[in-house]
Amino acid sequence: MPTTLPVTLEQPTRARLVTAEHAGGERALTVGLRYASADPLAISLVFPADVTRAGTQVTWAFARSLLDEGLRAPTGTGDVHVWPCGRARTVVELHAPAGLAVLQFDTSALCRFLHRTYAVVRAGEEDLAGHVDRALAVFFGSGDGHDAA
Repeated sequence: MPTTLPVTLEQPTRARLVTAEHAGGERALTVGLRYASADPLAISLVFPADVTRAGTQVTWAFARSLLDEGLRAPTGTGDVHVWPCGRARTVVELHAPAGLAVLQFDTSALCRFLHRTYAVVRAGEEDLAGHVDRALAVFFGSGDGHDAA
């Protein structure tokens, strides 16, 4: 079975952090969108250190399907919720013990990113079983996480 090299996509994206702490109730920032074929079911939002309370880069990972579904209708349970806000915006709400973050993104930027991820790994072709097997091999020290050739 041929082994494909892992692919990581990154896209800086403008967002508005909705907050009561800033004048006008919003703060513009750039958030990194990240997708790795090595973890095909997830996408990540990467926040730079200068916008976090801890002063360190913070990454939130959640299901790619959650973002996809949230572009069309409200979705999410637990720590991440996504919903359309009119035709041009999408809201991502992140819940953490330290508080709540509500971000507004241009829907078109999120759609472009998702289309790029599906060009790398199509929906339904994530090879979850192979991914889990490789992760368990690394976890238990019985391999390096790569399939034998």
